[in-house]
Amino acid sequence: MYSREEIKQLHKEFWTAFGTFCQHLPRFKYRHKDWILYNTRIKGVEMKFDATCDGAYVIMELNNKSERKRLAMMELLKRYKAVVDEDFADAVWEDSYIKPCGTEVCRIYRCQSELNIHKREQWKDFFVYLSKNMSALERVFDAMKEQLQYIATDSNTESTEAEESLS
Repeated sequence: MYSREEIKQLHKEFWTAFGTFCQHLPRFKYRHKDWILYNTRIKGVEMKFDATCDGAYVIMELNNKSERKRLAMMELLKRYKAVVDEDFADAVWEDSYIKPCGTEVCRIYRCQSELNIHKREQWKDFFVYLSKNMSALERVFDAMKEQLQYIATDSNTESTEAEESLS
């Protein structure tokens, strides 16, 4: 077993090594560009990496505070599942996931469960899996971002929700 400090250090080393790995990817070779991740510029849409002893995860999380907007975004992605599947096939779709902090979100993700972050010899496999799948997820996001942005900024959705709360 690792102590809390050892796990913290291991994660720091892992993500530092992943950053170094990504610098050598062709997409980053001649330009400075980071992964989109939290910088989607759409309120309530984030893309995440997660590396644990349970596996490697690449996640699109819909966490808009408005449940109506969050579910509308998820329905949009489901409606265009064929577009999503072109690059991000075999993903797990969760309409209702409760995060450890208690927040309910919608998620689409892929997981490679055979990997364990505590096994340094598997880190290269983690890096390849995470980079390949995040590139695929970013292509999906690029194809869908205008529609997601429309839902996120649609004031009719908010006013309908406000009207319902007044009833």
